[in-house]
Amino acid sequence: MELQKEQSLSLSIIMPCLNEEQSVGYCVDEAKTFLDRCALDGEIIVVDNASTDNSAEAALKHGAVVVYEQSKGYGSAIKAGIRQSRGDVIIIGDCDTSYNFDRIGLMYAVLASGKCDVVIGNRYEGGFEKGSIQLSHVIGGRILSWCAGKRFQCDIYDFHCGLRGITRTSAQILDFQTDGMEFATEMIAAAKKACLDIGEVPVKLRRCRYKRKSKLRMVKDGMRHLRYIVRAK
Repeated sequence: MELQKEQSLSLSIIMPCLNEEQSVGYCVDEAKTFLDRCALDGEIIVVDNASTDNSAEAALKHGAVVVYEQSKGYGSAIKAGIRQSRGDVIIIGDCDTSYNFDRIGLMYAVLASGKCDVVIGNRYEGGFEKGSIQLSHVIGGRILSWCAGKRFQCDIYDFHCGLRGITRTSAQILDFQTDGMEFATEMIAAAKKACLDIGEVPVKLRRCRYKRKSKLRMVKDGMRHLRYIVRAK
């Protein structure tokens, strides 16, 4: 995909965002803490995916760059963020406080060192904080990950972790097509097809720090992933 051609940075942190006014500032602050602590020249991009609340204003107030993407969908938001990014390394994470952006050092190090082209967080290894996820989602995620692993001959254990990263050079050669939640599966499948090196690092899933309604629709989103697994070329 085509990316920005401006002067590059060490790291771009991309946060797809839909109605996360209460939590996005918290996540941006954590990401800024990581950049400052590691003395990295980086940027934090919040992709406002047609939010109806004040998510964009909150992100700007906390120092993020805001990209507006009107085409709704998890994949649409991430693709928009990647296109506008300038980082040699790109890390993508949900901005609902379920992931700690001040603890992405291992993921960044693996990508920046060239050990891997794509890195996916593994919540099953990192652990689930009590109250962070429903048991049905844990089981469903493992079943879909197993199916995807068999279909794409890839031994990634957690296909659907919301914290993941990719190098800039790798993002430029991949032609992502999906717009919805199935993008999580496509990203790994496309990287495998392109013979990129894919790794995993342990990631802890936190309980969200703010009251919110989950956007995950287990049956509908699960079927989108399954259809992609079955139909992908």
